[in-house]
Amino acid sequence: MREFFILLRLNRNYRYTWMGQVVSEIGDNFNNIAVFALAMALTHSGLVVTGIMLARAVPAVTVGPLAGVLLDRFDRQRIMIASDLIRAVVALGFILVLRGRHIWLLYLFSALLMLASPFFTAGRSAILPTITTDDELHTANSLTQTTQWTTLTVGTFLGATVIAIGYTWAFVFNALSFVFSAWAIWHLKAPKGRAFRAERKSLTEAEVVRPWHEYREGLRYMRSVPLVLAIALLAVGWATGGGAAQILFTLFGEVVFNAGAAGIAMIWGCAGIGLLIGGVLGNWLGRRLSFERYKVAVFIDYIVHGGAYVLFSRMPRIQLALIFIALSRTAIAINSVMNYSYLLRTVTNQYRGRVFATMEALTWSMMMISMMGAGIASTHYSARTIGTVAGLLSSSTALFWGWANWTGRLPRPEALGVDAREVEVHGDPVV
Repeated sequence: MREFFILLRLNRNYRYTWMGQVVSEIGDNFNNIAVFALAMALTHSGLVVTGIMLARAVPAVTVGPLAGVLLDRFDRQRIMIASDLIRAVVALGFILVLRGRHIWLLYLFSALLMLASPFFTAGRSAILPTITTDDELHTANSLTQTTQWTTLTVGTFLGATVIAIGYTWAFVFNALSFVFSAWAIWHLKAPKGRAFRAERKSLTEAEVVRPWHEYREGLRYMRSVPLVLAIALLAVGWATGGGAAQILFTLFGEVVFNAGAAGIAMIWGCAGIGLLIGGVLGNWLGRRLSFERYKVAVFIDYIVHGGAYVLFSRMPRIQLALIFIALSRTAIAINSVMNYSYLLRTVTNQYRGRVFATMEALTWSMMMISMMGAGIASTHYSARTIGTVAGLLSSSTALFWGWANWTGRLPRPEALGVDAREVEVHGDPVV
């Protein structure tokens, strides 16, 4: 924890980025709570809530390739500011739902909000190595992810409080949070010798009108670096069960343990505590494990993550279930921190936008499939059965990683800063 405070005190650029993250992500959770609560208040239909979740997921998936290409073409700082300002306007649009009670506007504005989000989230990951030193990078990544999990917990609680005052205030705060984030990102200054725009050759006319060519080049780059490809596949593998959790937490709180809203809150709260503990442990371990031990730790953590989720699904009492959901989230948080730190050190500046946007799109795609699968399965199978399957699916990811590691397919990658022109991106996948 001491490292976090030192980073915030000494690194001005990261301090502004972090402040914007805290305010904007709390605002995001205000929006989530307000939109879902408003949908239920107006329609009393869980199907509408599912539709809104899909309306948010689909744009996040489809716009990912374009976001990655633009972030690698143009000034990432300006793109992030534009994303914030667009989202501020869209967030205010939700107020129209209150005036006209038009449910279709919930779908529209939810989709527009997520349409602009990947330009900011992938951009923030892409600029992190630019605004930090090599020694600060792992701590900055750890703090960014831990902050994200903290704001999820705090924002959800505060969002429910603000909604008690009125939906309008939640939407207004969400809009203002994006304005604050844009102000914070505007204050970033590129360190000497670095820039927020990736160095690259001039674009030809054909490349300007065919961004898909550049996106495919980014995919070939991911395939050419075994560790990058493996971490991307890990994220997709986790999402096979992680998406189902979005629905299962509600089912376990309401149906399995008959604890109502309090049960749902306890499950989400303990999951959040586990993520925070894992974030701190991931920061500590990431500084101490060698590359070979890191790979073994990832294997063990995924086994623990999936196994603990299975045990959570089988516990007869909610008190025991809470312990295992916290353990499950601790394990996945440790992995997330360490994996992203290696990505930030490995991926060259020229490809960062496309790599992080692609990973986000792939994860959202699998989460969407997982959520729909769990929703459909819930009409035929018990929540305990679905939870057990979700945990086993997440653990199966460890088998892929272990096989790749023990067969020599995960060599130590090149150090950060290797000229992208020296990287061969046209070969076959290694993993």
